[in-house]
Amino acid sequence: MTKKFGIDIDGTLTCPTTFIPYINESFNMNITLDDMKEYDLCPLIGITNEQFWEWMDEKEPIIYKESPLAKNAKMVIDEWKHTHELIFISARRNHLFDVTEKWFQQNLISYNEIDLIGSHNKLAAVKKHEIDIFFEDKHDNACDISEEFDIPVILFNTPYNQDPIPKKVIRVNDWLEAKQWVNHWYSK
Repeated sequence: MTKKFGIDIDGTLTCPTTFIPYINESFNMNITLDDMKEYDLCPLIGITNEQFWEWMDEKEPIIYKESPLAKNAKMVIDEWKHTHELIFISARRNHLFDVTEKWFQQNLISYNEIDLIGSHNKLAAVKKHEIDIFFEDKHDNACDISEEFDIPVILFNTPYNQDPIPKKVIRVNDWLEAKQWVNHWYSK
């Protein structure tokens, strides 16, 4: 039976270190992933939310065009593309659809749909697509989706998502662990 997989893009499909070189260059910093203790980057960088979005307006297309894939993500997605619907749901703003779609094509990432919702609140998109399982790196998204829809959410472990998690949120270190958990879940 085909399942609908909802998959976040940034920090999940792409490597969670993607933004770091751009932050370091733009703000003359030398941060690493371990320095990112919260999802909101403004306190770490020392800028306001408004300044952050001005920076994003300039850098976002470049960052998304050059984003490296998370290790083993393509291999796992390639295995799932024949048996499940792959719906990528991202907080990216919709004006970035062309650069996003081109990145998927250049990286040969299969998908059934790409939904750029322009917000971190993914509940409406999960409901609209009738998602069976979700893959995420943002802690509160993972918890909200899991609790609202009573579905498993795979949370990719990062320094910025270490708060406690509810029972249906499953913390994994990489795509191979995610695949192993999903294969066990799917076989039940």
